[in-house]
Amino acid sequence: MDTNVKDTPSAEIKRLFAKQTNFAPTLKSTTVGDRLKKLDHIYKYILDANNQSKLKAVLAADLGKPEVEAMTSEISILLNSIKDIKHKLRSWMADKKVSSPLVFLGTTSKVHYEPKGVALIISPWNYPFQLCINPLLYAIAAGCTAILKPSEYSQHTSAYIADMIASLFSEEEVAVCQGGIPTSETLLSLPFNHMYFTGSPTVGKIVMKSASDHLSSVTLELGGKSPCFVDQTVNIDAAAKKIVWGKFFNCGQTCIAPDYILVPTSKEKEFLTALKKHLQAHYDADGKGIKNSPDLGRIINEKHFDKLVSLLADAISKGANIETGGKYEKGTKYMEPTILTGVDMEADIMKEEIFGPLMPIITYDDVQQAINIVNDKPKPLALYIMSGSKKYTEHVINNTSAGGTVVNDLLIHFANHNLPFGGVNNSGIGKSHGKHGFMAFSNERAVMNSKISASNLLHPPYTGFKRKIASLMGKWI
Repeated sequence: MDTNVKDTPSAEIKRLFAKQTNFAPTLKSTTVGDRLKKLDHIYKYILDANNQSKLKAVLAADLGKPEVEAMTSEISILLNSIKDIKHKLRSWMADKKVSSPLVFLGTTSKVHYEPKGVALIISPWNYPFQLCINPLLYAIAAGCTAILKPSEYSQHTSAYIADMIASLFSEEEVAVCQGGIPTSETLLSLPFNHMYFTGSPTVGKIVMKSASDHLSSVTLELGGKSPCFVDQTVNIDAAAKKIVWGKFFNCGQTCIAPDYILVPTSKEKEFLTALKKHLQAHYDADGKGIKNSPDLGRIINEKHFDKLVSLLADAISKGANIETGGKYEKGTKYMEPTILTGVDMEADIMKEEIFGPLMPIITYDDVQQAINIVNDKPKPLALYIMSGSKKYTEHVINNTSAGGTVVNDLLIHFANHNLPFGGVNNSGIGKSHGKHGFMAFSNERAVMNSKISASNLLHPPYTGFKRKIASLMGKWI
């Protein structure tokens, strides 16, 4: 593991947890204005030109992330999240009146939103800034304290986050704990009120087991093998252009990237030609070679690089063909965007989430065959449909299940704050973004106020009159 991040001592983690536990009741009574002021501090910090320049530099150091990708997927999306929360938080926090059944005449009912308390946020390395800070925004909006555990793999960005949080918050409200497995194990042993984890299903299961020890609620943003359906009716060239962008953005290290592409057998040749054309246009327009493109990121570390090389080698050993790409260089963690055909469904690349610039093309003769391929795997985080047919699109949606779906584009649903973001079963538990993010860190507390109580009509002794009242209740409620 190529990291120099030292683990936060166990005693220090427990000290921070105790301090935040004691402070959480204070945050519970904070106003809309109090919470928005804290979000505004983060907004101004990110917007600061010097801070933003440093952030782009650390993202480039960790992932070779191009500036445009850093702006769109790490910086702008957070600034927009804060603006969205600022416009809507007052409405989210307000008590919601609900009706009461007729049998409870004389009562009023409402839902009151209160913070869950002390939150743990464990974030991944692929979008190391955004996927750490975005859930924090909603924890703050809900009135929670939070301990952040950024990834040890993206060490430069994690150090940046630690500095930023230390400059903006007292440790009793928000704190950062760094390190690897020992740090995570200590954090997961503590009775947090809510755990928010973004990462792989494998680690997500560990988080969920730890949460069960304390009956902590969880939000698990996981991943899986997200398919992309290509239909006969779509403009193949336009679809290929979007797929090249969505697949190789962040060098394929995106949880909602299309993991494999399902293409009609009759369209495979045309589709491959279009893919190669757009790969050239995206990453080698000047003819200097894809390796020299400033617009293609790098693999996060040698461990993940070796895994991708292994997936590629296994696929080839089982009969896959490299249509384009296939080159890599371990020293610089460079892996060329690679398109594979003839991939065996038993190859490792079709069983594991790829999380890199390898694109298997799977052909099908009818849509049900393609649907069966998808449904034979755990439910994905995202599912994409490239089609000009409403009938085809609705058929795929109605006969599959996924955390989210985009028709005729890729990735963009992540940036819509009005949509819930999250997986289903193996690809995640719980939803986030917009109001869904606020709700993840909030407890919906039922409050019923009895002004003129009729409940005494049902108190013992159970006379004939009261038995008659009880029998009529089903009609009144």
